[in-house]
Amino acid sequence: MNTKIPKRLPYGNADFKKIRTNNFVYIDKTRFIETLENESNSSQIFIRPRRFGKSLFLSTLTYYYDVNYSDEFEQLFGELYIGQHPTLRKNSYAVMNFDFSGLNTGNGDDEFTFSFCNKVRNSVCRFLDDHKNIFSDTKEIIRQMNEERPNLGVLDRAFNVAKSSKMQVFVIIDEYDHFANDLIAMGTSKCGKFYNSMVKANGLVRDFYETIKAATTFSIVDRTFITGISPVMLDDLTSGYNIVTNITLQRQYNEVLGFTREEVLEIMRATNIDPKQIEVDMEYYYNGYLFNEECEKKVYNSSMILYFFERILEGDKQPKNLIDPNLSMDPSRLKRLTQNEHNREILIKIIKDGSVVSNLLEKFSIDQLNDDSYFISLLFYMGLLTIKEPYLGELRLIIPNYSIQTTYWEYLRNLVKDRSPNITLNEKELKESIYAMAMEGTIEGFIDYVSQNAFSKLSDFDLQRFDEKYIKVLLLAYLLLNNIYIPMSEYETVPGRADIFLQRNPNFPQVQYEWVLELKYCKANAKKSEIALKRKEGLEQLNQYLHSARLKNRSNLKSVLIIFIGKDKYEIVRN
Repeated sequence: MNTKIPKRLPYGNADFKKIRTNNFVYIDKTRFIETLENESNSSQIFIRPRRFGKSLFLSTLTYYYDVNYSDEFEQLFGELYIGQHPTLRKNSYAVMNFDFSGLNTGNGDDEFTFSFCNKVRNSVCRFLDDHKNIFSDTKEIIRQMNEERPNLGVLDRAFNVAKSSKMQVFVIIDEYDHFANDLIAMGTSKCGKFYNSMVKANGLVRDFYETIKAATTFSIVDRTFITGISPVMLDDLTSGYNIVTNITLQRQYNEVLGFTREEVLEIMRATNIDPKQIEVDMEYYYNGYLFNEECEKKVYNSSMILYFFERILEGDKQPKNLIDPNLSMDPSRLKRLTQNEHNREILIKIIKDGSVVSNLLEKFSIDQLNDDSYFISLLFYMGLLTIKEPYLGELRLIIPNYSIQTTYWEYLRNLVKDRSPNITLNEKELKESIYAMAMEGTIEGFIDYVSQNAFSKLSDFDLQRFDEKYIKVLLLAYLLLNNIYIPMSEYETVPGRADIFLQRNPNFPQVQYEWVLELKYCKANAKKSEIALKRKEGLEQLNQYLHSARLKNRSNLKSVLIIFIGKDKYEIVRN
């Protein structure tokens, strides 16, 4: 009897040919090639968050459209949608690829100019070498280019070579905005000036795109496809490169990257992952992205889910660290995005409320990020927010999943600590208090720790925002320092939502107790009657949660009401 060999997971692999020829699982997204080719404008830009599968899709386009791979078409695409529905343009171009990640942005105009032009030269030389079978004198042209100081002139020369061979070019650009996002993360006024000199007016980057536009006008470049993680340069480029259509938010492209729930199940079947090996809610952790308000299917971040599955296949069980370390945003990067107080206030409100209402802007410039809609739109494009639903002519945006929530909680913990230098962190003492919750069922040590070492030492600025929501996210931020629990905010119990549910991490089955926490806040000068009212309300809510279908059958579940009074007093009421 023949046993089907399980497919391998392509975690970290973005080469379409290697995936298709080395028994890796491939989720067929090739129907979108047909959709793209049917667009009225053949110059397109498509934005998605980092590590969402953009590079693999660009690799797929390269193998499909480049004339070099016409003999391999059946092997690579025969079983896929596009292999059975080939378009007129398959394998009809010389594909020219650019990747603008890793540019030198830290040492001024001259270093950046050299770095950018060197990237262009290397890509052009590779293009000429890859197509030496159809172009003339490529060896000599490449030699001359390598002897000269890098400059944008090499692009025109390559286009002329293609023109003389009567071969049209498909230009594919990855990470078009990488250097701009680096500059945003630096957060200095000097970077703004540097950006303007490179992109606006007669800047180097704009000259690059104008060269491509000119080649398009003369039918040398027939198609362009550009990707990145934000539209931060589009407003400045479109006057010089006004031939591009932004398809990012169009309904038909919601699922072009990432995985739907059905596709995740397909991966599990192809790789023989047993659902019994999975003890966490994958949708809660990794799903939730929606890129058009009219769509119903949410998508998983592909890298998040492949990381999770890869760890399962390696160790025959789910990983202790459920969040892909490669996806964790550098805390300093988010900090630099909020260097002005206005943006910090927006971010804190998002963390507290879990959502925000705004329009999504399809293009903007680096010098507009202090305005509400621009900043919120940037968070959306970076994958830190996603669409929930239309709301009074705008959109309600929410935090997509637990993995992204932890980024916000960590940011807030660091922000509060930076603004309140008296706050101390004794990790050993904190972890011991969480162990006591887990093994002994006592929460007093943890609440006392955060009350004495954090809440009582908050700056006046943070005290102005001190309320139940602020207390909740700070507690969650401190609970993250120990991973024996999965802290869930606003846990839906139906009816009602528990402020915090501390679910046992499946990797630590020895944990004895789970917790439901209901939080209340009264000002320091609150009357006893007000505190009594909060106590009555909180206990009623706890009883409601505990009798819900989601919680009533959980064993060793502790429930507690915590009333914080001012910044340094509290009352713990056991249910």
